[in-house]
Amino acid sequence: MKEPQLILVGAGPGDADLITLKGIGALKAADVVLYDALANKTLLDYVKPEAIKVFVGKRAGLHHYQQFTINKMIVKYAMQFGTVVRLKGGDPYVFGRGHEEAAYARRHGLKVTVVPGVSSAIAVPALQDIPLTKRGVCHSFCVVTATGKDGQLTGDIKWAATGKGTVVILMGMKKLPEIVNLFRKFRADVEPVAIIRNGTCANEAMGLGTLKNIVKVANDLSLQAPAVIVIGQVVKERAKIEGNYLWQHSMNLGESSFI
Repeated sequence: MKEPQLILVGAGPGDADLITLKGIGALKAADVVLYDALANKTLLDYVKPEAIKVFVGKRAGLHHYQQFTINKMIVKYAMQFGTVVRLKGGDPYVFGRGHEEAAYARRHGLKVTVVPGVSSAIAVPALQDIPLTKRGVCHSFCVVTATGKDGQLTGDIKWAATGKGTVVILMGMKKLPEIVNLFRKFRADVEPVAIIRNGTCANEAMGLGTLKNIVKVANDLSLQAPAVIVIGQVVKERAKIEGNYLWQHSMNLGESSFI
């Protein structure tokens, strides 16, 4: 019999080329793959034809299976077939509930291996020339999710708003007006903001603005989830690359532009 095991694999932020070599190796060895909505489907080409492939959803607000059901599926498939790869968008331990799945699998006797992935929190801004830290501009950043179990803004995002560092917000588009109102209590209206939808993918879209106008920018550009929100002075660094004129006019920021 094959040893029952779970391999948690981070698929990266969307571009299939951003998965790690170790992640590809795990996919090739898999007997069963349980994959999320945010994992690039072309990665399944690495899986052997006879392996079982199961879509389990897990996009915000659209859960094909509930988490407890996925936990049970992992154990069931591992006991029956051997190696289960749980393919998750981004990094499995960054708002991916990967540790919950690992803990459940271990409690049921499975060997567990974690293959980290490239997190959208870092990769998506970087590929848009937005550094999360820069000497003389910003010396820290934090990554937060917008909504807690109770459906309200998390205490951590309120804490993040009071600081001066870069704040990267995942799963925040449904709360964008609330987030903006919160940050405007602690930061100036001209604080730069970027929203990047479908980062690293062919259909990527971005809106640039300030706390004063970013909600309008998002509406005008139809920016919806999945998206990464970046708040902080580092967003200005991208503007310097493009040039002031292009920033002000192509993004339609007008007098509310921060340049």
